[in-house]
Amino acid sequence: MKVIVTNSYDESCAVVAGMIRDLVNAKPNAKLGLATGGTPVPIYQKLAQMNQAGEVDFSQVHTVNLDEYCGLPGTHEQSYRYFMNTHLFHKININHANTYVPNGTEPDAEKACQAYNELLHKIGPADIQILGLGHDGHIGFNEPSDHFENETDCVDLTETTIQANKRFFDSEKDVPKQAYTMGIGTIMRCRKILVVVSGKDKAEILKQVIQGPVTPEVPGSILQFHPDCMIIADEAALSEMAV
Repeated sequence: MKVIVTNSYDESCAVVAGMIRDLVNAKPNAKLGLATGGTPVPIYQKLAQMNQAGEVDFSQVHTVNLDEYCGLPGTHEQSYRYFMNTHLFHKININHANTYVPNGTEPDAEKACQAYNELLHKIGPADIQILGLGHDGHIGFNEPSDHFENETDCVDLTETTIQANKRFFDSEKDVPKQAYTMGIGTIMRCRKILVVVSGKDKAEILKQVIQGPVTPEVPGSILQFHPDCMIIADEAALSEMAV
């Protein structure tokens, strides 16, 4: 696990966007694992600017997203499909048929998870997977548990996650209580993982992820075992540890 220390969140996002640009320029048909939430928004803004400036071409790229809320159609403003369309896909020259998000409207959890697993097996591991880090150590929607989930699963969101996400909804009662999420095993099979972490409020959990024991109670700690995982974090996020 390599740690890159930056002076700011914006610098962290610029580092990640630059890595993605360089990968796609070297491998035009690259597979990108993408994340949602507040963390990657500036990354996507920078990628859109690069694309519009002719610095990178996404026309042959395939993308897979980590997760989707159960019960929300892709047209819902808080669905992750809508998020990706708004923040990235509608702003770059990507083929939308090559962008994949779990089907949140499939009521049969087993069927939804099986379909996404089959897709992920067909596409193969992402060349780069972007991750954020939850306050409880979750990656994707893989919440603290007694085991590491291997493949796509339907998860019950913890109260911590619901509280963190309620700012995006009209009220707390509108926040979905479940999500379909890519499993830890699938994430670990990605060729390179880039974890972007910012702010003092993430310092304690980031220390556990990097220096603590590997345990499903801190899902992100499993990344200690990945052969090519990079933590890109500002000084505030790293303030609880010496790097």
